[in-house]
Amino acid sequence: MKITILGSGTSTGVPMVGCQCPVCTSSDPKDTRTRASILIETAGKFILVDTSPDLRRQALAQAIPHIDAVLFTHTHADHINGIDDLRGFHLLHKRVIPCYGAKDTLEQISRNFSYIFTGASQGGYTPLLEPHPVSGPFQLFGQTILPVPLVHGYSYSTGYRIGAAAYLTDCSRIPDTSMHLLSGLDILILDALRYTPHISHFNIDQSLKVVEALKPRRTILTHLTHEVAHRDNEKLPPGVELAYDGMILE
Repeated sequence: MKITILGSGTSTGVPMVGCQCPVCTSSDPKDTRTRASILIETAGKFILVDTSPDLRRQALAQAIPHIDAVLFTHTHADHINGIDDLRGFHLLHKRVIPCYGAKDTLEQISRNFSYIFTGASQGGYTPLLEPHPVSGPFQLFGQTILPVPLVHGYSYSTGYRIGAAAYLTDCSRIPDTSMHLLSGLDILILDALRYTPHISHFNIDQSLKVVEALKPRRTILTHLTHEVAHRDNEKLPPGVELAYDGMILE
């Protein structure tokens, strides 16, 4: 299984529009971050986690040939508003892609983007996605995928564990019942927005406390703002590193 970090940035992306801070004007390409998403490749199939507003750019950068399934974490704009970019794959392959997520998440996405699920004959649109609500483990391309409920400020999101890897973006707390689902990880990709506190996201100190509790072999911190420079890797403990766009994890 191969995981590619398609986007490692927060909702504004980095650089943030109008900002002239040292990270937004950095010459280090790893300080340029599109909105958060990952791609999982297994058995020749490609599983996309979230449809970020930068999906087209990410798909071109990584030469993604097709998408075979989509997992949604929650309904915030920076995680779903690139959904229409799936049309390019459909025009080539003519397949309706199965998508998975919590029942409430899929219902809201279906309301907001009804034509993605039902088509629109007047505009020539055909359905692109087929929704599959999940609340427990399910099988996909030979992998067992385990949804991991997370608290995201005053709302909720869903992380996913696939084998010995877990992707937990957009969370401010991991319930005890979910912590029990996360033992023995080789790779943990974890929300770590910035250094200062935030009501809906772990900051870096909070993320490191989660790492201490779970003890994964390797941790990648993602969903980063312009408070965090990639060179700050040197400040992190062994086994913990900052994500960057295009990072590949085997």
